[in-house]
This record gives sequence, structure tokens and C-alpha cells, in this order.
Amino acid sequence: MIKNYFKIAWRSLSRNKGFTTLNILGLALGLAACLLIVLYVVDELSYDRYNEKASRMYRVNEDLKLGDNKMQFAVAMPPLAKTLKHDFPEVENTVRLRPTGFHVKKGTESIPEPDVVFADASVFDVFTLPMIYGDRSSALAEPNTVVLSASAALKYFNKLNVVGQTLTIENNQILKITGVINDMPKQSHFHADFLESLATQDGSRSNNWISSNYNTYILFREGADPKKLEAQFPQLLRNYAAADIQHATGGDIDAFEKSGSHFRLSLTALTAIHLHSNLVGEMEANSSAQYVYIFSAIALFILIIACVNFMNLSTARSANRAREVGVRKVLGSARSYLIGQFLTESILITLISAIIALVIVIIALPAFNNLSGKNITLNIGVLTWLIPAIFVGVLAIGSLAGLYPAIFLSAFNPINVLKGTLANGFKGSNLRSSLVIFQFAISIFLITATLVIYGQLKYIQNRDIGYNRNQVLVVKNSYELGNKARAFKQEIKQIPEVANATLSGFLPTSGARAADAIFKDQSKDPKKTIMPQLWQVDNDYITTLGMKVVAGRNFSDKMPTDSDAVVINETAAKFLGYANPVNKILYRPADNNSLKAFTIIGVVKDFNFSSLRENVTPVVMFLNRNNGNLGIKVNTADISGLLSKIENKWKSFAPAIKIDYSFMDTDFDAIYRTEQRMGKIFIIFTVLAIVIACLGLFGLSAYAAEQRIKEIGIRKVLGASVYNIAQMLSLNFIKLVCIAVLISSPVTYYIMQKWLQDFAYRITIQWWLLAISGLSALLIALITVSLQTIKAAVANPIKSLRTE
Repeated sequence: MIKNYFKIAWRSLSRNKGFTTLNILGLALGLAACLLIVLYVVDELSYDRYNEKASRMYRVNEDLKLGDNKMQFAVAMPPLAKTLKHDFPEVENTVRLRPTGFHVKKGTESIPEPDVVFADASVFDVFTLPMIYGDRSSALAEPNTVVLSASAALKYFNKLNVVGQTLTIENNQILKITGVINDMPKQSHFHADFLESLATQDGSRSNNWISSNYNTYILFREGADPKKLEAQFPQLLRNYAAADIQHATGGDIDAFEKSGSHFRLSLTALTAIHLHSNLVGEMEANSSAQYVYIFSAIALFILIIACVNFMNLSTARSANRAREVGVRKVLGSARSYLIGQFLTESILITLISAIIALVIVIIALPAFNNLSGKNITLNIGVLTWLIPAIFVGVLAIGSLAGLYPAIFLSAFNPINVLKGTLANGFKGSNLRSSLVIFQFAISIFLITATLVIYGQLKYIQNRDIGYNRNQVLVVKNSYELGNKARAFKQEIKQIPEVANATLSGFLPTSGARAADAIFKDQSKDPKKTIMPQLWQVDNDYITTLGMKVVAGRNFSDKMPTDSDAVVINETAAKFLGYANPVNKILYRPADNNSLKAFTIIGVVKDFNFSSLRENVTPVVMFLNRNNGNLGIKVNTADISGLLSKIENKWKSFAPAIKIDYSFMDTDFDAIYRTEQRMGKIFIIFTVLAIVIACLGLFGLSAYAAEQRIKEIGIRKVLGASVYNIAQMLSLNFIKLVCIAVLISSPVTYYIMQKWLQDFAYRITIQWWLLAISGLSALLIALITVSLQTIKAAVANPIKSLRTE
């Protein structure tokens, strides 16, 4: 029976090559898009799940509110990890991590290594990091020890077993290699080629409960409830942090909380960090669950559009299949047999489409990886779940897509069919019209969403962000020059093509951030306190970056008192409550629990130093030596010539160290690289969805014209023009697309407004944006339908009427 089903199905599909091609092409494109998105989503959801104990691992976060300032940190205080393990029996183990970077000396070279992480010795008991060589229990127990990844070992020693050898890093510090681990998986929220012992850092032994520097992870015992531990955090802070809070604020913890301020701890599951965490102090930039939801919805929409095409085309062919059904029923075929036959055809089409889709995915995957920034491969591990999933999907999609056509076609009355009273293919089907409306409503949503996303990205790139990032070259490793950094800056300023230069690690596009309390007076009253960014800058900082001083003045090397002066941004002035903050005094905590006074000498216009998803926060700049980066304002079009001069200057100061530089506008764009990638992917899948919907519309218009071929012939004989006939055939389809526009527009507006709310600075969705989307869909539909309607309208009527 099954064999007979497939034999008849193959013959039927072979006889109707046009119908079969349209259905297979539409389904194959839909399935390929769906598979690519599924691979992307699975990759995103798999982050940190390589850890064998991932379900029991959590990270501790800090939530600080001081006055009107609110900040959330992915880091915690130094003594917390040890205290949690000692005081709470449900905690099996803890580990602290702190990302850093260093330069490794290899011969005469000094090679930058950004993927360096300080770690407690317990890191191997918490995270699953298989050791190739070395003793995992003692590898990082001693100061100045380091564990290398396999790639790092091969890079520096051309072999894996390097335990006992040494690495020389900056300042001639020597690290003993005590282990080699497998490279960390790509699906990890942090990556390390070098794990350096945290015991090397004196700060790791600090008992300060309000200084936060360490990403702290907890491994719970089996069956422990993380929420119960979280509920005990307030008392833990009262027990251990109260004294430090009192020293910092001048009042006890009760007074601190009564003032409206708070200091809290919370937990985030390890597997939730990559998609659900975007706090200050993340180990690396994370992704967003929002994109997983969006692309999952797109995959579902595209699949539905492809299935709708199949249903529409199958039922539209009803006139062609009616006599077949009638004859089969007269000869004794049961309806269940006919349903089985039509479902078999549907599953066969889906199977062929799935095979083609898999081939498309294999071919398109490298380009998709490049576009999405992923490294997805169809290895054995992926194929072991993908192939069964495709098989199940073929059965499910084939059955669901073919069920309605099977029931519809098998229900024909054989007497009416054989008398010539045939079911109309396009006319009279409310369900089919509804499905066309649904298809184009989705297409219009995707067109509008794409326009909004690109409008927002363009707005971000062109918005006045309070500083001039154009023509600014950033030397990122100027700190390696040590005491020579200032001399290097002066040498660079002598180059004619250089307008100015500034030495500071705290550039708007750099990752360096430092928040601390600033008091309006010496009372340390939390209500008179703000928690701004405290940035160390030099006299040339504001000028080099083109910031605008809106009140007071800039720092000046002619004013010795500026060493005790600060320049603040407009937001800091608002938080402080000063209409005119110039010459007001601020106090900053100093050694021995004392306060140091600073005079406000100027106010700069607000500038964005983080994502435009966030509002500008207070910034206080003060003069201090910080050699982190050298920002160079360029005033020449000959960039390559200038770079050559700068590199020559660098070599004269540090011949063994390679200069590391980038342009500030490139660094700024990198902040929004995820949005840019997502926007491009969105466009591709939007085009695919529209193409698939048009394939279905093309097929429907072809069958609609075929079923009215004699009517068209009679109208032409009676004098109807090509335009009249094309208009008659197109009108029904255009009506359906217009209804789709009316339904989709308000829904799209609401959804995209929700998306834009994630940005503190955003565009407004204008009415004409929705109009463009609707007109685009209408034009696409009109062109698609016209290809068939004009063909039918210009056909010779004699051919269609000669049988009458």
C-alpha cells in the first residue's frame, strides 16, 4: 500500500512539473532559512553548557544605589567567595575570575595577548576545563604560575607538554607554566588562552567589602536551592559589609538604607549570562535573548509562509484533480485512501525540499557564519540531532501542510464532478484568501522592521554624541612605554599632520571605566552623594576629542591649581543639583577614610561613552597621569604616510614592542556590530520571505488565469482590452494585499516601538515608513500577478474556445 502511494504520488508530481517546481522551490527556501536560524539559535542557547556542572553554577552580581545613581555590576568584592564557601553548607565551591591582558616576550618581539584571566586555583573544580598536562588540583595554587591553552602552547613552544617552562611578560615578570588545557569552546561567555594565578595579585587577599573587582561564581551542591541563598544575602552584607559602609558613608547601614540607597547581591545562572546579562564588568560582551526571539519568530513565519503556499497551490489545483478523485471514488476508493494518497504527495514534496534545503545550508553556511560572526559547523555532533530533527520535521510539515488539501480534495462529490460541476480553484475560498492575507501581512511586517532597524542604526551613526570621533587615531598600548609615554606624546604632537594628542586610558570608545563616590559636602550623606565615572585625563583631552565646554573652562597647564580641579559633564551637574556648578567644591574619598576637596572649573556637553541603548551617566574628569591610550587628532588625508611616521616614532621608543592602533570611529561602530549584523541578516530573511510569498502568489495567479481561460476568451471576442482583462484578474489579489497592509501596519508599529524602547536615543516611526512598506508589498504583488495576468490576457482566444 505505502509503495503504491509513493508510485502514484511520483507520477502525479511528474505530470505537473510547474506545480511541483513551485512547491519544492518555495518549501526548500523556507526550510533552508529555517535550518540556518535553528543552527544560530541552538548555538546561542548552548553557551556555557559545555560545563558538566552548568546547572549548579551561578554568578554573583552587585546592585548599588547611591543617591539618585543606580548601577548593576557583574563583579563582587574580594572576600565574598571565601565567605560563601565557609559560611553556607549549600555552597560546594567558589571561584573568582578577573579578565586582564599582557604582552609576552618572544625573542625580540613583545606579543599582545588579550585573552588572559586571573583565576583562583579552584577554577578547575568549578568550570570544565580538561587538563592535557599538569596537576589540576595545584596548577594555580602558587603566585606567578600560569596555565596555557593548547593553542597558546603551540604558538610559543611548538609543542603541548610545556609544564615546567616559563613565560616572560611585561616588566620582565616570569610566569611558571604549570598546566596546559584544551582550548575553551567558542560557546563560552569568557575565553582564556592564559589562566594566571589570582594569588599573584595582592588585592585578591583584600577584606574590603565595598570594593568590587572579581567575577565570582558559585557551584551549589546537588539539590541546593539558589533562591534560599539569595534570600540570605542581605544578612550576610549586614554581618560583613556594615563597617565598610559606615566608613565610606559616615553612617550605619540602617541610615544608608533609610536614605533611599541600597547595596545588594543577586545571582545569575551561568547558562543565562550570555543572553540575559548586560551589566558593568562583564567578562566579555554578551548577546541578547531578544535576537533569539526575533529570529525564532522569523523562522516560524517563513516556514508558515512556505506551508501556506503548499496549501494554496494544492487546493487551487482542485479543478485539475477533481476528475481523478471522482473516478477513484466511483471505482471504490475510500476517502481515507485518497487522504493517504494526497498526504503521501505532500510528504514526498517536503522530503525532496528538505534534501535541497540541506544542500543550500551546506553551501550558504560559510557566508552565514561570516555575516553573523558565528563559527557553526555541521560536524558529527550537530548532525546526530539535525538529521533526526529534519526527518521528524518532514513528517510534521508534510502532514500539516498537506492535511487541508487532502481533506479538501478527497471531499469532492463524484456525481457532481463527473457531471462537470467542478470546484473553483481560486474563487470561493475564504480560507485561501485569508492565508494570502496572512502571508503578506508577515512580509509587510518584515519590510517595516528592516526599515526601522536600519533607520535606527543610521541614526546612531550620525547622531551628535558630544565628541568628534572622526580622524582620531588611538594607540592602544601606549601604557607599555611607561615613563616614556609623555615624551612619546610630545614627539607625536611635533608631526605636522597631527592637530593634537591626549594620553588617557579613559577614552569614550575604550573599555576602561572607574566609578566611585563623590560627595557634595563632608557629611558623606548618601542623599548628597553621586556615583559618577571618574576619569583620569590630561590637559589636551577635551580639545583633542572636540568636546564642547558649556560653562567655565578647560584644564590648563598654566594653572598649577588644576591638579585639584575637576571638569564635569552636564548630567553630573544635574545630579548634583547645581544650576551653575563652576567653583563649587566636591569631595572624593582619600586614604585613611579622609576626603579630598576638588573645585569644579568647567562643564562639558554630555557625550556618549557607552551604547546609545543607555542614558548618559555622570562623569567627573580630573588631571592625573594615565598612559593607557594615546588619542591622536589627525588633520591630513594622507593617513598611510602619517601612520608610517607614527610607527617610526614608536620604534625609536619601543623597538621590541609592536604598536597597536585603531581609529576611534571604527571602535565606535564596533559597539553596534551586533545590531549591524542582525540588520543584514534581517534583510536577507525578509527578502527570502517575500520571494517565497511571491512564488505562491505567482502560482495562484497562474491557476486563477487557467480556470478562467474560457471567460477570458469570450471577453476578448466581445472586445475587452488586455488592460481590462489584466485588471480583472489582478483585482482580487490586490484587494487581499491591501487588507494585509491594514492588518499588519498597527501590529508592526506596536512591535517595533517595543524594540526601540531598548534604546535611550531612538528614532520615531513615521507614518510614511509604514506607507513605504505597504506600497512595496503592493508593488511586489502587482508585478508577480502581472506576469501571469498579462500572459493570459494576450493569449489567442481561439485556442481556449475551440473546444466549445
